[in-house]
Amino acid sequence: MDYTNEPVCIKDIEKIAQRVMPGGAWGYYNSGANDEQTKTDNESAFDSYRLHPRMLRDVSKITTHTTVLGQKVRTPLGIAPCALHKLAHADGEAATSRAAAKHGSIMILSTYSTTSLEKVIAQGDGTTQYWMQLYVYQDRHVSETIVRRAEKAGFKAIVLTVDAPMLGRRLVDARNKFNPPPHLRLENFMNPNVVNGTGYAPDLAKSENETFGATFGANGDQSLSWANGISWLKSITKLPIIVKGVLTAEDTQLAIDHKCAGVIVSNHGGRQLDGALSTIDALPQVVEAANDKIEVYMDGGIRKGSDIFKALALGARAVFVARPVLWGLAYKGEQGAFIALDLLQKELELAMMLTGTTQVSEIDESYVYTPVNRWVRHSRRQPGQPRKLLAKL
Repeated sequence: MDYTNEPVCIKDIEKIAQRVMPGGAWGYYNSGANDEQTKTDNESAFDSYRLHPRMLRDVSKITTHTTVLGQKVRTPLGIAPCALHKLAHADGEAATSRAAAKHGSIMILSTYSTTSLEKVIAQGDGTTQYWMQLYVYQDRHVSETIVRRAEKAGFKAIVLTVDAPMLGRRLVDARNKFNPPPHLRLENFMNPNVVNGTGYAPDLAKSENETFGATFGANGDQSLSWANGISWLKSITKLPIIVKGVLTAEDTQLAIDHKCAGVIVSNHGGRQLDGALSTIDALPQVVEAANDKIEVYMDGGIRKGSDIFKALALGARAVFVARPVLWGLAYKGEQGAFIALDLLQKELELAMMLTGTTQVSEIDESYVYTPVNRWVRHSRRQPGQPRKLLAKL
């Protein structure tokens, strides 16, 4: 369907995507866990933070160039991992990859990609950073195979998702009885010599272990822990390890103790534990615990350039978005995904100009008013003793 008016913000793209996507696919992308409190909070919590702009500064030259894992990137805005891009557009993750290369930052590819990791990185321009998202399965050989393929293909980091020992209860998917279309394949679980061959077509993949039903049945390792997971991953790859799903100071310290390269403050887009803090609210305690010993990134709820600015001001080195890119993909394929990224990029540059900052390194907490003491956390009550205040947020 054609639209005469081009979208001017992410909310516009979201509305278009909802109109053009099948109901089940839209529900899969848009749903959160249970009552969707955390998913809703991810967006609305940004509104509790206000900006503190400075005037009469030379803002004639704005740059968003920064470094991530010691590598230069054009912008701190990257693409978060999300499964099944071909639900949004037939070109799937290949189109997203081309948009990422044009945009100039980082793309994190989901394990549950409908395009093989080799095909995805081949769409890059040689300068784009690609990171590989990973789940660890009971049969760790499955995960190890993906890690080794990613390292061989040129991915620059492994992003270990740690907030999904079991999938959250997503009521929209349950009501829709959503199942991905049978013609789609999770190509990262297939023989790379087959899936990357010139004669490959999705409908040629007939074996049971190349279908969604079998792959989603590959049980996650619920015994995975800091002690047995990070050391194992370090034993099979030299790539930096980034832990995705951290929301607390305690887990940030454990990531430092286990010599991880970074943490992504994330609640899985509100799709796992409903009632957890929004990511922008969790970010300050993670940054404080990191104490510049580990890089901190964030995803969840970012819909405007000012959201990116606020996250950077509170200490995130980079931020990642998923749903806006998927909506762009549904709207107009590669071009739509780039439009979504470019809208956010231009809004970030405008926010920088209007706050009197000209480069990412200048953005700090002095530019943000933060809400005070909305939540407190206490220690476990001991008989005959008062509770100890552990944290104010």
